[in-house]
Amino acid sequence: MLRLLPNLITGLRILLIPPFLWLLLQGGYGGALALFVLAGMSDGVDGFLAKRYGWRSPLGAVLDPLADKLLMLCAYLALGWLAALPWWLVGMVVVRDGIIVAGALVYYRLFGAYEMEPLLASKLNTVLQIVLVLTVLWGRWQGGVPLALLHVLIALVGFATLASGSAYVWLWSRRALEKGRNT
Repeated sequence: MLRLLPNLITGLRILLIPPFLWLLLQGGYGGALALFVLAGMSDGVDGFLAKRYGWRSPLGAVLDPLADKLLMLCAYLALGWLAALPWWLVGMVVVRDGIIVAGALVYYRLFGAYEMEPLLASKLNTVLQIVLVLTVLWGRWQGGVPLALLHVLIALVGFATLASGSAYVWLWSRRALEKGRNT
């Protein structure tokens, strides 16, 4: 039964998304910030349990990144809707993730199962995206953050999103070409 704990935690993280969105869209920025932080902590806990005790599962391998993507996608779309983030950045985040998911599905369809490992550029991108959301939520809750800080974070997220998306396209295109040549 304990083997299911990481998946249960991930499921609870998914269930946090609707109240997070509701609070965010209603102007409850402190509550939205608390739920976003709680969701992030739950991601760390379920990952630790899965790795430490070997409680990994095929369901968890799908649910965990899905929960992460859903939370970030919803956060960026809502913050774009509230004009807290520029739409061009929201679009970049959505398109990057869409390209990665579509590419993974095409690769799977053409060549079968694969091991998807996150790239360093992608990890940096994720950290920067999270820091930006936290900064915007904190600023909305506390009455603002320095505009220069916000502009720097937006530029960094834009660059990291473009760089990590390009890295995935290059890597998986190369792997597909090599695999295609070998078949």
